[in-house]
This record gives sequence, structure tokens and C-alpha cells, in this order.
Amino acid sequence: MREIVVAGAGMAGLHAAESLRDAGFDGRITLVGDEHHQPYSRPPLSKEVLTGGGSAKSVLLREESEVAALDLETRLDTRVAGLRPREGAVLLDDGTTLGYDGLIVATGARARRPDTELAGVHVLRNLADAQAVREAFDSVQRVVVVGAGFIGAEVAASARAVGLEVTLLDAAPAPLTRAVDPRVGGVLAELHRDNGVDLRLGVGVEAFDGAERVERVRLSDGTAVPAQLVVAGLGAEPNTAWLAGSGVRLSAHDGGVVCDARCATSVPGVYAAGDLAEWPHPRYGGRMRLEHWTNAGEQADVAARNLLTGEGTQREYTPVPYFWSDQYGMKIQVLGQAAPADTVEVVHGSVEKRKFVAFFGRAGRLVGILGLRSTPRTMRYRPLLERETSWDEALREAGSQDQ
Repeated sequence: MREIVVAGAGMAGLHAAESLRDAGFDGRITLVGDEHHQPYSRPPLSKEVLTGGGSAKSVLLREESEVAALDLETRLDTRVAGLRPREGAVLLDDGTTLGYDGLIVATGARARRPDTELAGVHVLRNLADAQAVREAFDSVQRVVVVGAGFIGAEVAASARAVGLEVTLLDAAPAPLTRAVDPRVGGVLAELHRDNGVDLRLGVGVEAFDGAERVERVRLSDGTAVPAQLVVAGLGAEPNTAWLAGSGVRLSAHDGGVVCDARCATSVPGVYAAGDLAEWPHPRYGGRMRLEHWTNAGEQADVAARNLLTGEGTQREYTPVPYFWSDQYGMKIQVLGQAAPADTVEVVHGSVEKRKFVAFFGRAGRLVGILGLRSTPRTMRYRPLLERETSWDEALREAGSQDQ
């Protein structure tokens, strides 16, 4: 194997290239990315960049010298347009092709956009999006955020940090419903209200109104919210259209790339990692696809090393999912799966004091942990999720930590 193409120049793509070099691969690595920036970190976009504390340079994942040391062929400002496995070729949007012996698919996901062409309605997925929203912050007093997932919640917190009036909308009964059981999501709802956010839950968006620019958001309960600026956090869709007809199997559910436990796709020599990769996880049952910063790096490392090795020495990818969010100066951390859950119990601290660790159980075993302002104690329990731990054993372990 002498030619490897890494499609995608984000967190997963860069980590894949680094892991290939670390594993001893000395052939050509071509890194293709559709933005003109060197690989950068996305979590600061909804936080530091929006509040004015981050710049294009400050969010870069590596210094220029570190990227140069990898000896990569980089094709930035270039989009992958197709894949021809029989020819061992990746098609680019400029009409050229790249030959490969091995391919890592890491083209990530794009923001799901609301159904409107009105000016003043934004999404936040890349650096250009964040810079546009930050610029808009300087010319408005009021912002409506649609969607109370992690992006929406962080945008709301950042908007409040710079003094804007904020309305946060979600059709779900609590924030972060897809990621956190509503019994804890209610605590996060109060966190927004405590910080002056007009939080409206259980209500959907019917339409965006205005002449040429958004002026109001009409809601499913018949009311309307004035809006000078709208930021929509409606989730993301995998960037996999370029794989159509290639033989790479895509999920019928959401279009993600279907992988086996070793990150291999249905096409030999093609592996996938990051936001678009769907794979089986034995500890959680079924298949999962994670759009988290830590997963992008960890999965890219496994995919890259497995690409270089024979089947008998390949690793299965069985991580403890981990993600975090910073809101109102408080760190929220989630290990494993905090939803759905049969049982939720606060094992340390106090919900009222906004400082606690909660365990989440399903089918008699521990499946997730959430910490609010409790970083060291939260991370201490990670080993419980690295193995099968019964609910009772987890509670005993938590009790022993208090002694």
C-alpha cells in the first residue's frame, strides 16, 4: 500500500493522517477538504468564537509546522465528488481524480437547514457560519435559537454572555432530549431560565416570517416570537451523497456510512470514521453514529491502523462515548449513554446547587453518567462503563467513594 486518500480535513481526517504516520506508513497521504482552512476544532465555534474570544487561528487543531511534519499532499477548497472503487479512484469537484490503495472516508456532516430563504436565518456548523453569526451578534439585540440540543444550548448561552435577549425553542419537553434523559434535562432547562433565557419547550416552528429578512418566528401553539436573528440547531446530515453508486453501503435511516466493528465499509480497502460512521457497539446493542469531538479522533485512529493491518490483527472499536458542553460557565459531561434510561439517580452532589453526578441505568446495568460542575468525580467512573457493570454494583461503587 503506497497511496492513501483521506477524504475530509476535519478532526477525523487529521487524526487519521497522524495515526497512519504514527503506525509507520511512509507512502503518500492525500488529505482532501472542502474548506480553505487547515483542520480546526469545532467545539469552540459555538462558544469562544461567538463570544469574541476565539479566532480562525486559535481554533486550528495543529500548528502549521506540525501539519507540515506529516508530509501530506493537501487539497483544500476541494470537494470529493465521487468514488470508483474498481478503478481505485476518488473523483474531485475540479474534474481531477486521485488514485488510492486505501481510503478513509471522513467527510463528516452538514447542518440541517430550516426551510426558508430569508436573510438573518443561520446555522452553525463551520468556521464561516460561526463568524457570520458573531458578526450578526454585533448588530442585533434579540436572537431566537431554534433547537435546544447541544449546539442550540451553547449558542443561547453565548448570546446571553454578550448581552443579547434570547428565546430558545424546542418541540421536545426538555433540552438535550436526544442525549440526556428528561429527568435531568429539566435541570438544564432551569439553568437557561436562571440565566435569563426565554425557554419555550413542547412547541414547534411553523414558519419564519418577514419581507426579505426574518422578523418573527411563528410557532405551533399559534403564537409568534419577534426575531432580528435566528440560529437554527436542527441536527446534522452525513456528507455521503458523493458515495452514491460506489458500492459503499449507506444507512437507510440517515445516510451514514455503514461499517463493521473494525470501521471497515462494505467496499474492500475503504474505512470510515467520525460523524458519518455507523457501527455496532456490543455494550449498547444495535448500531450507533456519534457526532462528538472525542469520537472523531478515537475512531479515526482505529480506522487508520486497521486499514494498514491484516484482518487477524485488527482492533474492534468499542469506546466509551464521551462529550461535553460548556454553558454559563458550567461544564456538562456525559459518558456512555444518558438516554434512554430506565433509572436515573443522583449519586453525588445536589441538583438544587447545580453541582452533581447522575447515573443512568437500563435493563439492570449502568449505561451512562452525567456530571455538572463535577469533572474529576465524573471521569473517575469511566472504568465502570468500560466493562459490563450492573446497576447495583455501580451504586455500591458510588457509595464507596463517599466513605
